[in-house]
Amino acid sequence: MNAYRRRIWQEFCVLIKKIDTPAKILDFGCGDGWFASKLQGCFTRAFLVPLDVKRRERLVIEPVIFSAGEKLPFNDGDFDLVYAVDVLHHCHSPEFYLDELSRVSRRYILIKDHTWRRRWEFWALAILDELGNRRFGIPSPQHYQYSNDWSEFLAARGWRLSRMIHPCRCHVGILGALTNRLQYIALYERVELPLEETKLQSR
Repeated sequence: MNAYRRRIWQEFCVLIKKIDTPAKILDFGCGDGWFASKLQGCFTRAFLVPLDVKRRERLVIEPVIFSAGEKLPFNDGDFDLVYAVDVLHHCHSPEFYLDELSRVSRRYILIKDHTWRRRWEFWALAILDELGNRRFGIPSPQHYQYSNDWSEFLAARGWRLSRMIHPCRCHVGILGALTNRLQYIALYERVELPLEETKLQSR
């Protein structure tokens, strides 16, 4: 376990205490399954599916493999909780998979990822991303969220931002002072109506 993942998990624990106990959980982009193992330890009765497009050589939990760029192999509302840790910005289209996470989740979406506002922040993410993932053969297409774009995207699809940790203390020292503002964790909860319909009814 590295320090980066340990710090993310500490923040995760703050947010998952706020949710009702899920019966089914999807780990989207599970990697070696470390976070999946931690979630299973918290929700011992939940059925958890660790999903990824590639099998790592060293595994904590064996993943279910699906083809990159395709829809998730699940029915609408199959899961109570869907989460993704530093995954969406690696996808060919984060919005495509935000739609998919929205489709298969009945109650909660939990996302750990990056956000930027200034050009130097974008390039800082690109450099750190490449350094952190090259050894695993994971591509870094630099599809980072700008500002709150993904929250707005989900809000238009019927999701309410329940709580956000931003900046997220993923690093310490000088690196943390420079880059923690680029890290966040957000918990979303499904609401009855999409944002556009809610606005229309409130007029």
